[in-house]
Amino acid sequence: MAPQGSQAELEFGGPLGAAALLLLLPATMFHLLLVARSGPARLLGPPPYLPELEELWSPWALLLCLTWLGLQAALYLLPARKVAEGQELKDKSRLRYPINGFQALVLTALLVGLGVSAGLPLSALPEMLLPLAFAATLTAFIFSLLLYLKALVAPASALAPGGNSGNPIYDFFLGRELNPRICSFDFKYFCELRPGLIGWVLINLALLMQEAELRGSPSLAMWLVNGFQLLYVGDALWHEEAVLTTMDIIHDGFGFMLAFGDLAWVPFTYSLQAQFLLYHPEPLGLPLASVICLINAVGYYIFRGANSQKNTFRKNPSDPRVADLETISTATGRRLLVSGWWGMVRHPNYLGDLIMALAWSLPCGVSHLLPYFYLLYFTALLVHREARDEQQCLQKYGLAWRAYCRRVPYRIVPYIY
Repeated sequence: MAPQGSQAELEFGGPLGAAALLLLLPATMFHLLLVARSGPARLLGPPPYLPELEELWSPWALLLCLTWLGLQAALYLLPARKVAEGQELKDKSRLRYPINGFQALVLTALLVGLGVSAGLPLSALPEMLLPLAFAATLTAFIFSLLLYLKALVAPASALAPGGNSGNPIYDFFLGRELNPRICSFDFKYFCELRPGLIGWVLINLALLMQEAELRGSPSLAMWLVNGFQLLYVGDALWHEEAVLTTMDIIHDGFGFMLAFGDLAWVPFTYSLQAQFLLYHPEPLGLPLASVICLINAVGYYIFRGANSQKNTFRKNPSDPRVADLETISTATGRRLLVSGWWGMVRHPNYLGDLIMALAWSLPCGVSHLLPYFYLLYFTALLVHREARDEQQCLQKYGLAWRAYCRRVPYRIVPYIY
């Protein structure tokens, strides 16, 4: 049987690009961890040193990493406030998903609070970031290999559209199976929002606590970074059901790309601003802090408004909040919004995301490029994601999508892109 993906359809540069990313992504993560704690903190320069294996490998770090995954898996299995159905699959079935991510965040916060009050040395966590990142990377590689092997015996209807080229390196990277599960436990859905995002805010908190120990109290810049990013994570988990309509869930297989991204890249690179501030304190006055808060608020307002409008429309186009919005009909029976947030640009949620990313970096000052890595990386990621989404929508909606693009010519930033 011919593979589902032809060479012309391969993404990320095909097998060579996938092989390069298998090495480049972990290398970039470790580079950021090393330079964040160095004096020069040069994003584009070489790392201050190359760590020996003894500095990277720690059985205690691996045990801590696996314990964290086990805790989040146990919270995933708790009774959910709601169970939602996903998108219709090839075999016309719909999978069911527990909506209890915010519950997991609250329970994790309670457990961490109890642990700290009992003497848990959370402020020691920043000193373990290198071995923890190594353990998470090792876990992601082994997990991805198991997922690849599991997909070899999966039915054709369970495979992802793009991760079945026949090239093992490419398919290992992109992921062969769309929704790998054991019983009702969905691995991709579990990893998408829980261990990485909650781990991110836990690392931020540990960095804040260590700064308090070193300098007597956390800086205003550290408080802002922690607060902004906690809001972002809390919002994602509160609106967890919205992830069921994202490209990651409905299109991408679950392979190394998502496994490494969820388990290692997110917690250890998204916490870069807090890492930078621990080693490079930045004085921040109230007037500038107020301006930065306003920038974050504007970004969040656009991000949340656009996503809520889209999700409301998808659930019920007759809802009074979206019933008056102008739409374009498609051959599939679905309608495309051409007014409201989605009449401003094609991806207003991406615009809000980028404005918030800028606000997360500004508390670190402007003397170093390193804290702005997330903004640069996220811009590239969203531009690439938008291009993938554009191609899929064109294939799916045809002439209706072309009409939408004529009505809404700007992709992410009005009058610029």
